[in-house]
Amino acid sequence: MTLIKSISGIRGTIGGNAGENLTPQDIVECTAAFGTWVLDRTSIPKIVVGRDARISGEIVSQLVCSTLRSLGIDVVDLGLSTTPTVEVAVPMEGAGAGIIITASHNPKQWNALKFVNFNGEFISKEDGEEVLSLIDKGAINYASVDKLGSYTEKNDYIQRHIDMIMALPLVKVDAVKEKKFKVVIDPVNSTGALALPPLLEQLGCEVVVLNGEPNGQFAHNPEPLPENLRALSEAVISNNAHLGISVDPDVDRLALVCEDGEMFGEEYTLVAVSDYILKYTKGPTVSNLSSTGALKVVTEKAGCTYHPAAVGEVNVVSKMKEVRAVIGGEGNGGIIYPELHFGRDALVGVALMLSHLAEFGKSLSYLRSTYPSFHIAKNKIQLTPDIDLDALFGELQKKYANQDLNTIDGLKIVLENGSDWIHLRRSNTEPIIRIYTESTSPVIAQNLYKKIQMDVNEILK
Repeated sequence: MTLIKSISGIRGTIGGNAGENLTPQDIVECTAAFGTWVLDRTSIPKIVVGRDARISGEIVSQLVCSTLRSLGIDVVDLGLSTTPTVEVAVPMEGAGAGIIITASHNPKQWNALKFVNFNGEFISKEDGEEVLSLIDKGAINYASVDKLGSYTEKNDYIQRHIDMIMALPLVKVDAVKEKKFKVVIDPVNSTGALALPPLLEQLGCEVVVLNGEPNGQFAHNPEPLPENLRALSEAVISNNAHLGISVDPDVDRLALVCEDGEMFGEEYTLVAVSDYILKYTKGPTVSNLSSTGALKVVTEKAGCTYHPAAVGEVNVVSKMKEVRAVIGGEGNGGIIYPELHFGRDALVGVALMLSHLAEFGKSLSYLRSTYPSFHIAKNKIQLTPDIDLDALFGELQKKYANQDLNTIDGLKIVLENGSDWIHLRRSNTEPIIRIYTESTSPVIAQNLYKKIQMDVNEILK
């Protein structure tokens, strides 16, 4: 059982002992600290709350809403919703913040509170540290009986979110409708089942739904990785569909399956959407350091500039604002389209992707073949207390001094050919070093990991 308090919120497994798992005490404590921080920072006593379909979601939501009201904060409860829907609702409601109750791609025993600011964007590292300090201090001042917060339910925000997407100039509604795409979706028994069908139907698609009951009983591991999408792949073929769509439980990651049952590649969701956006809107693109280099290739082909960011949505958003990026995101299928909002959003990703496919006029697999083919290997090395990570990275920098080095998040080594790279960074959630390597060959990508592992072992001797 696990409890993790971090700058982005609190997450853990349901049940067990307080302070060691995500228990009612821990939920109330963290909610109260965040609510106090919101009142101190914004003086806006209103917070939007929404949740995915996890089994524990209703209980956690009741605890969160009651705690906020006890602080004198008005609650706008969206109920079953998506992470990007909560993000767009916060500024629309004029709220001081939002709380999203979801453990994203984690299995059903997990849940979490994710915090967004008054712009509907994930709070910064500095803000998160302030919230954590309030938890440690325990200095919470609850409201008197005459000043308790109100409670309002609003169940129309998914449709309002869809309406905003449909109104975007680059969502080519008529072109998509003309194609009459047949789409198989797998919302893995969560709130994608409430959001994807109406979006697709408004785009004129025929929709086949797998795992469509939003009951939190995930039919498979909810992370949208190839090994978890075999049933979707088979259903695309058996239904003679144009494509398959998979999202994670809170609908901020998008993975696609081609008409032949092959994976489009989660890393390539952002690549393809960016390619489409750049045809109409020239400007910078951003992804994190661990995402595929194919985005840089596509961006430069369009005559624009690519910028890397540290891993983490808040870091990508910060870099996007800094360089005024027209599109950005993460290689896990996270699309951030500033014309809508600064948050990963699978729904806008679907609409833009279908617009791209409609204009392209050929199959999804053919579209995938037009992009440079890179392969990422994802590995890790266990950390022990005696390892000085800064010293280790320093020695690696010396060893690879003649290569292109980036140190904004761990150490990224781009090798001489420009397409092969190695990224090492400390995990935020586990005592490990994450090591991502990429090459035009899957064998070379894995060999790069073996090479850097040998280098690390040699330095640590």
